[in-house]
Amino acid sequence: MNWKKRIPNTLTAFNLIAGLFAIIQVLEGDLMIASLFIFLAALFDFLDGTAARLLDARSELGKQLDSLADLVSFGVAPGLIMYQLISSGCDGSCNILEQLHITPYFALLIPVCSAFRLARFNIDLSQEEHFIGMPTPANAIFFASIPLVLFYQSNQLSLIPLDFLNDFFTNSRILAILTVLFSYLLISDFRMFSMKFRRLTWKGNEMRYLFLGLSVTCLILFALYAIPLIILSYFIISLFFQKQIVRRG
Repeated sequence: MNWKKRIPNTLTAFNLIAGLFAIIQVLEGDLMIASLFIFLAALFDFLDGTAARLLDARSELGKQLDSLADLVSFGVAPGLIMYQLISSGCDGSCNILEQLHITPYFALLIPVCSAFRLARFNIDLSQEEHFIGMPTPANAIFFASIPLVLFYQSNQLSLIPLDFLNDFFTNSRILAILTVLFSYLLISDFRMFSMKFRRLTWKGNEMRYLFLGLSVTCLILFALYAIPLIILSYFIISLFFQKQIVRRG
């Protein structure tokens, strides 16, 4: 194998390892550390794609390996996190689905829909300028941010506290609804823009610069609370520019 191809594949392997560590941490009951490993996996996922493009080292093996790693890191791991969070929110509930402990199983939609999303990406060659459906890393980052928001609920770095998110993210019914909604976005035909810059001009990159500006602003104002808001802004910007994304695709 060409040494250039080994670099992105090695980074993909680190993505997979981080995802496995995230699963181990969930099983040990530490959702906050599990979330951090998912973020680390997302970093390796970004680096392996970047390395493959810069080194011109794309391969079919790398493509398949990347999807398998993503299924673990961005499908199974966040699914287990949501299972635990929804389970915690069911304690003492008067809802029959929660009393029977059925609601937490909605979390299984995350790995299942992620698998369909990744399989479709592998056989669809048109997803260079945009994505069809929510990308699995973005979906995983949204759910992985929830334990961080709950853990740092007294975070003093936030200029504008969003304490209501603590109650929002401990409600099992809201978490179940979010799980179903985002799982649907994974397998939907909704177009979402890619963050790949082919040139740095404003024209043609309006969505990307708007998203980066909103992301930085949210991080400054809301600190860790900004992470789920950034993913929501990604969806909203894609919705606003939907016609333009479809036309370019």
